[in-house]
Amino acid sequence: MDANAITARMAKSVEALRDNLLKIRTGRAHSGLLDQVKVSCYGQEMPLPQVATVAVGGNRLLTVTVWDKANLEAAEKAIRESDLGLNPSSDGTKLLVPLPELSEDRRTELVKLVKKEAEEARVAVRNIRRDELGQFKEQCRAKEISENDLRRFEKELQKLTDEAVGKIDAQAQGKAEELMKV
Repeated sequence: MDANAITARMAKSVEALRDNLLKIRTGRAHSGLLDQVKVSCYGQEMPLPQVATVAVGGNRLLTVTVWDKANLEAAEKAIRESDLGLNPSSDGTKLLVPLPELSEDRRTELVKLVKKEAEEARVAVRNIRRDELGQFKEQCRAKEISENDLRRFEKELQKLTDEAVGKIDAQAQGKAEELMKV
């Protein structure tokens, strides 16, 4: 059993959850909020951080400085049309993106989304456990390992799974608390 490889696979699920939770807006400005916005420029779709600098200009304001001023309108349009519900304004040289206050209903919706994302990450970790356990059982049936080894692997695998699920739960709980702060 390669515990490091299993841990690495489970860590990827935890990392994917972290990335997905960063995309969920909490009402506070952070530069990673616009990382997934795609801008049409130079004949292709490019992530906003590849065409502009995103900076936090206050607790509820992002400033977007586009490197090529010809792409200013395209960046403004991409932010406005994204599913983030933001309305940027241009001062001719940069975009100002104010973050509106989240309503109580929207906060509740976002907490549900956080729980859904966390459950998907838990399922991914459990699938890794299932796959690895299946390989161990197959080795046991083929008499490559003993039943005692199988039980030891099962316990170690469950321990790794519990650690990964604990990290997932902690991330989800932290994000939910952050969302519910007024």
